[in-house]
Amino acid sequence: MRPMADRLRPAALSDVIGQDHLLGPEGPLGAMLASGQLSSLILWGPPGVGKTTIARLLADATDLTFVQISAIFTGVADLKKVFEAARIRRTNGQGTLLFVDEIHRFNKAQQDGFLPYMEDGTILLVGATTENPSFELNSAVLSRSQVMVLERLTLASLELLAQRAEREAKHKLPLDGSARDALLEMADGDGRALLNLMEQVFSWPDTGKLTTEALTKRLTRRAAQYDKSGDAHYNLISALHKSVRGSDPDAALYWFARMLEGGEDPRFLARRITRMAVEDIGLADPQAQAHCVSAWETYERLGSPEGELALAQAVTYLALAPKSNSVYVAYKAARASAKKTGSEPPPKHILNAPTSMMKEQGYGAGYAYDHDAEDGFSGQNYFPDGMKRGVFYHPAERGFERELKKRLDFFVKLRAKRGES
Repeated sequence: MRPMADRLRPAALSDVIGQDHLLGPEGPLGAMLASGQLSSLILWGPPGVGKTTIARLLADATDLTFVQISAIFTGVADLKKVFEAARIRRTNGQGTLLFVDEIHRFNKAQQDGFLPYMEDGTILLVGATTENPSFELNSAVLSRSQVMVLERLTLASLELLAQRAEREAKHKLPLDGSARDALLEMADGDGRALLNLMEQVFSWPDTGKLTTEALTKRLTRRAAQYDKSGDAHYNLISALHKSVRGSDPDAALYWFARMLEGGEDPRFLARRITRMAVEDIGLADPQAQAHCVSAWETYERLGSPEGELALAQAVTYLALAPKSNSVYVAYKAARASAKKTGSEPPPKHILNAPTSMMKEQGYGAGYAYDHDAEDGFSGQNYFPDGMKRGVFYHPAERGFERELKKRLDFFVKLRAKRGES
């Protein structure tokens, strides 16, 4: 018997579940079909949300011949045959919708090979990818296509799919309410995964309704979608970073845990949380950076899983620490100023004069030794002669920087006082 996922493949675009934002009357694909003008497309979304099904149904709706290839198994010679067959069809008045699964796996030269056939109308390209097209596809291909973002299926959409499967199977899932919810969550937004799980449940001997505990003993939760070099990697580290910056320890721990569950290298996380301490906390809490480095060192000594707790402690500490990017902003401003002023030399009074010739040139002349000055502060100029004094660092009124601001204000007053005398 054909697998349930194949038997339940929608026969019309209106049967596709969970992508109304694209296929509805106000959606971009719905509008294209209504106008009879379908352009080349890139369907971007996670597995099991209907990319292949939509491409096939688009071909049916536009009377195009549907041809499917996979970038994993298709070489240059195969592509030439596909293009030649499409050219022959075109001369006979028949168009071709070429569906390329995993299109991001084609290299730049292979992607460039599609361009002339897209431009002359030999093919209408529909590519499917789970990776961010802006990173993985050539700009030339993207400029000739519209990117459609498919969403992972919500629990509500998965429930609709489950009901459809029950009607096809002619009986209900033998699960109580909480177990049914657990099954939907196991699918993790993947419709194909849900149907495969349901097919397993339907095959079990009838022993009455199962509880969540009984279900989870028989089924293994689907592994979370996570590619350490792909989109999920960057999306989740962004979520972790922004949760820390937003002072939400619970959300920060959640995203930290999600990355670990996905198989992320804890050393990568250790580097990133140390970066968070430097960029987003800075001198508002000078201990934050040391805390992260200590947690990193603890992980290196203990390894997994014990060392990961030290990193979790660092994440929690950072989320609750006062935040300041004042030094980060000051550093960028100082770099910009340094680039602008080029090769301006330091003022001669703060240069050392180890030779008599340098002394004759005025090196070190007039230098005021700050320890001998009142309040240990001379107020001398340390910027290049003729350069307007730069003011880069503006401490935040948070955490330890409150104290630093008091010190800075004190020196500003003393500098003004020295200038008047």
